[in-house]
Formats: sequence, C-alpha cells, structure tokens
Amino acid sequence: MANATAGFARTFRAFRYRDFRLMWIGACASTIGTFVQQFAQSWLVYDLTKDPFYLGLDLFLGQLPIMMFSLFGGVFADRMDRRKLLLASQYIQMACAFLLALLFAFHVVKVWHILALSFVVGLGQSFGGPAYSSLLPTLVGPEDLSNAIAMNSVQFNLARIIGPTLGGLTYTTLGATWCFTLNGFSYLAVIASLFLIQVKFVPTKTTDSVLSSMKEGIRFIRQRDGMSALVVLAFCTTLFGFSLNGFIPVFVRDVFHKGPETYTLLLVCSGAGSICGALAVATSERLKGQGRLTLLILALLGLITAGFAVSRWLPVSCTLMFFAGAAVMASASFMLSLAQLISTDAMRGRVMSVYNLAFRAGIPLGALGLGKLIPVFGVSKSLAGAGIALTSLSLYFLVSRKDETFRSSRSGRL
Repeated sequence: MANATAGFARTFRAFRYRDFRLMWIGACASTIGTFVQQFAQSWLVYDLTKDPFYLGLDLFLGQLPIMMFSLFGGVFADRMDRRKLLLASQYIQMACAFLLALLFAFHVVKVWHILALSFVVGLGQSFGGPAYSSLLPTLVGPEDLSNAIAMNSVQFNLARIIGPTLGGLTYTTLGATWCFTLNGFSYLAVIASLFLIQVKFVPTKTTDSVLSSMKEGIRFIRQRDGMSALVVLAFCTTLFGFSLNGFIPVFVRDVFHKGPETYTLLLVCSGAGSICGALAVATSERLKGQGRLTLLILALLGLITAGFAVSRWLPVSCTLMFFAGAAVMASASFMLSLAQLISTDAMRGRVMSVYNLAFRAGIPLGALGLGKLIPVFGVSKSLAGAGIALTSLSLYFLVSRKDETFRSSRSGRL
C-alpha cells in the first residue's frame, strides 16, 4: 500500500504546485472545447467537399501561421509579459469559435469560411504557443519539470477522449453550431486561470531588434549540445508520424463504411493510448539514452501506422490506434522535456518557438502531401508509405555511425 501511495505521489508530483494545478485545469477545459470543434470541423469539411485534399488543406492552413510567425512569437515571449501574450491569443481563438458558430447558425457557412478561420486561429497560436511553453516551466521546480510536461500531455489526451466523445454527442443531438459554441465558452476557463496564477518571469529590457533577438536564439540552439538534433527529429516525427488522425474520416467512410460514431471510437482509442503513454513518461525518472529510446519508439510508431493503413478489421484498427497514441505521446513528451531542460529561462521563448516550429511544421506538410497522394495511390498505400518512411528514418538515425547529430544519443546525454 505504501509503495502504491509513493508511486501515485511520484506520478502526479507536479500537482503540488498551486499555479500548475490552475493552469492544468484551465488548459484541460479549453482543450476539450478545441477537440469538440475539431470533431465537427473535420467531419463537416469532408462532408461538404467529399475530397480528402480539403482535410489536408484545413490542417495546413491551421499550421501555416505557426510556420510563418512562431519565431516572432518566441521573441515576444522573451520580451513581454507572457500572461498578456497568452490572453491575447485566447481572445482571438475564442472570437473565431463564436464567429463559426454564428455562420452555422444562420446557414451561410462555406468551406472557405472554415479554412480562413483555421488560419486566424493558427495566427493566435503562433504567439500563444511559445508563451505557454515558456510559462509552464516557471510554475514548478526544475526537478519536477519533466513530470509537469508529462502531466500537461495527460490533460491534452484526456481532452482527446472527452472532446471527441462530447463532440459526437453534441453534433448528433444539437448540431454543429453548438460544437463551435461550446469551444468558444471553453476559452473562459484558461482565461480565468491566467488571471489567477502568479507569473514570476520578468522580461529583460533590450534595445536589440526583433531580428537580432531571433538570430541570438538560433545561435543558442546551434551551440547547445543536442538541441539541433531534437529540432530535426521533431520535424521528421510530425512529417511522417502525425498524419494518421487527420485522415481517420477517410478510413471511416471509404474503408469501414461507417458514420461519426466509428470516428469517435477511433479518436477515443487514440486518446486513451496517449494518456497511458504520458503516464508512463510521468512515472519514469529521467532516463539516460533518452534520445535512443525515443528513436525506438518512433520506429515502432511507423510500423503501427503502416499496420493501421492495411487493417480492414475494426477491432484491430482500434487496438493499433491505442498503441499509436501511446507511441506518439511518449516520444513527444521525451523530446519536449529534453528541449525544455536544455534551454535557459531567458532564452526559453525563442528556443521553444524554434522547436515548436519544427514540430508543428511537419504536421501540415505531411497532411498536405498525403491529401495529394491519397487520390492517386489510395488512403491505405499513402499512409502505409508514411509509416514505413518514419520507421526507416528512425532506424537510420539509430544505427548510423556517420551521423554526428545523434552522437549524444548514443552517449546517453540525449
């Protein structure tokens, strides 16, 4: 019993901090709302167009502003009050959710409305993302940073289970308008938590230009041992390994010939696996050779993705979605905790903006590429190819003796 209690306390040790608890609750509520909207949005985009390219285009436009502006967002996160920057981001995203709800309520929504608002939401996230990534480590002690990152992953994936389930119920009983309305109201939770926490970071006054500060951050990354490797790995991971969820509606309609309830089931399986993966990371202590372990997990993720692509039996697909979710979250948590630990607080906004840019850029590029390949080769062959590419790349970095990037991985520092 004592061992169980000690294990529980170790797993959830970041919750000892009041400000972290407040941010966790607010972020969880907001993320649930986001997944409620994403459920309705993905389903409706495909329903309106019957073209998987538009699913990829919607994902691409949501991520494009992050690729364009997140480096600027990182500079501002190091120069401004991070709470105010986050609040501005939340206000923008909340306004977009309510506007989309109104468009549906008056039956005037077009696909281009959804695509345009996805871009605006991404614009808000391009400044809010680095601010949130920089704020999180200041809410806990340095010894609990890895645990806090894992717990943040837990809340994200709880939302991945609750959000699509709630989204499916809301969509089928009340309609798409209420999915977007619920998302709009969910932003109030994170806004309230931002007003309640105490932000300890005080930005340093500087006369350097934004461009000079950005270059300083890039120099820091290039000189910091292991950081460049993480940036490259983050991009490749999302380019080949994170496209599965975005094209689930295609599998549901064209492979399994089912409706929204099957879409919900697959998303819930993915979210449950992600929670298990995040809890496994939270329970573990910081590991030596963490980069090597991450590469092994990514190689496994590629195989799981290829297996899902060729599966034609729903129970097997649900099981594979569970393991894919666990692999995605464990690898992402390991990489993010390493990036945070390598960084310093004064440079954190810029460092995390570069890391997040690499991590997020792969998602829309992969989605857009698959959106073009699926009509030509079919959804199964296209997704299986992405999975095999991820496995091949991970194994190459794992075994290659010529690649200097992952030398620290073999020595145990990464």
